[in-house]
Amino acid sequence: MVKLKYANQNVPRTEEERKQMIEDAAIHYGKYMDALGIDWQNDPNSSDTPRRVAKAFVNDLAQGCFDTPPNITAFDNLDGYEGMVFQGNIDLKSFCSHHHLPFVGVAHVAYIPSKDGKVIGLSKLNRIVEWFARRPQVQENLTMQIHQYLNEVCENNNGVAVVCEANHMCACVRGVRHNSTMMTSHLSGAFKNDPATREEFYKFVENVKHYRK
Repeated sequence: MVKLKYANQNVPRTEEERKQMIEDAAIHYGKYMDALGIDWQNDPNSSDTPRRVAKAFVNDLAQGCFDTPPNITAFDNLDGYEGMVFQGNIDLKSFCSHHHLPFVGVAHVAYIPSKDGKVIGLSKLNRIVEWFARRPQVQENLTMQIHQYLNEVCENNNGVAVVCEANHMCACVRGVRHNSTMMTSHLSGAFKNDPATREEFYKFVENVKHYRK
């Protein structure tokens, strides 16, 4: 079990356990709708809503809580590469632990390997973001969790940088009811201590924005 502070931890579940969770959660969500005075059982569009919601949480929104961590194999840096490894515009889909409403955006992740350190496959950066995102949490903690995990996997690195930017439905549909984008960052090593490295990273972030669909 991987314990994630303020992110509902991680307890891998079997397929049978997930099915039972969905059935149990659907019963309680039906009672929740009853408490709100929603006549869902007599509405053909809502009669299966409790189960749909439970299934969406277990299999999609909070999937990271029930999946095993991604299998990340780190390799020796055989070529002695010491430049920046950057992956931008990584899909980020999560939901806030305050109101259980989605926040959606992208993550930009980078690290600088040392000659005697470890490197990982590029797609693994996507897998790390995906696994940590699929759970109820706040964006600040998500950013730090991605950073910490990458820092541990890429041993003896010279720096890790993570930037997350997302639009939050909790701000869009309730409260102030405004569309806006939240940005969070967590930098270490050369990204934090060397202005030139930090500038290079943020130039990469700015450049990849042009590739968004």
